[in-house]
Amino acid sequence: MHLSQLIGGGVVVRSGSNARVIPGAGSILELAQAAIATAKPLSEVVAGLGQGEAADLPALLAAGRIDCPLRHPDPAHMHVTGTGLTHLGSASARDAMHATDPSKLTDSMKMFRMGIEGGKPAAGTIGVAPEWFYKGTGVFAVGPGQPLTSPSFALDGGEEPEIAAFYLVGPDGTPNRIGFSLANEFSDHVTERINYLYLAHSKLRPASFGPELLVGDLPQDIRGTSRIRREGKVIWEKPFLSGEANMSHFISNLEHHHFKYDLFRVPGDLHVHMFGTATLSFADGARTLPGDVFEIEAPDFGLPLSNPLAIAAEANPTVRVL
Repeated sequence: MHLSQLIGGGVVVRSGSNARVIPGAGSILELAQAAIATAKPLSEVVAGLGQGEAADLPALLAAGRIDCPLRHPDPAHMHVTGTGLTHLGSASARDAMHATDPSKLTDSMKMFRMGIEGGKPAAGTIGVAPEWFYKGTGVFAVGPGQPLTSPSFALDGGEEPEIAAFYLVGPDGTPNRIGFSLANEFSDHVTERINYLYLAHSKLRPASFGPELLVGDLPQDIRGTSRIRREGKVIWEKPFLSGEANMSHFISNLEHHHFKYDLFRVPGDLHVHMFGTATLSFADGARTLPGDVFEIEAPDFGLPLSNPLAIAAEANPTVRVL
């Protein structure tokens, strides 16, 4: 089952090629809240509302009617986060950015090897913690077709095709996974390359999600394509892999190491967490320009996720002393 959030209210459910509006559903967030309150699976809550009129999802997407799958009414209560060095092969691009002495392992390669050796623990045990990063609050959550805006001081703006999961923390503090979507974990790789301690700075950027939310288990082997279009022409394209068959960590291990912090189990808070990638155009020498369009697609997730690159106006904030 796939769900899409309409801008202005309304939810579309798709099963196969059959897409219909869900009667009485204003948002996927409301549906998730109902599932938690009634202790029912989200799919059962959706089925109980019946099927409304047919919906043309590609037309809705083209018209700019589809939003990020979930948003919190107060963006400060939506955390956008992620983990890196989680995919087989993901260390090569990062290692190339940070290596200074070929005879020595970089911290990135050490972290990657830790995941290979301990990211998929035996049942009932806890695996090694992954690299973790903070993107921002819900103000940085971008929907399909909306621009990914790079700050004026950024040195680069590049895509990272990933899978993200959305979670709603229940009244008892239990995180509830709602579903998975495509994500573009937009980052500044030039800033990161200066020094790996600038990683935190490079990640404070918007990220895009959608257009469809996959409800249920994540497929083990996800195969997709990431590309960049400039003036309608593809200037870079590469396949990407995800799913646990292509990862050095179990999803459950990544979830544990995020939600083990009390800060991330505040009732009512919404989380969107990205699981990493092994593919990015920066590693191939591609450099993006304003107006370029990032496009990420994978058959398991239905419609592609596309976003143009924009540059923010220059800002010079000053601190006022009270």
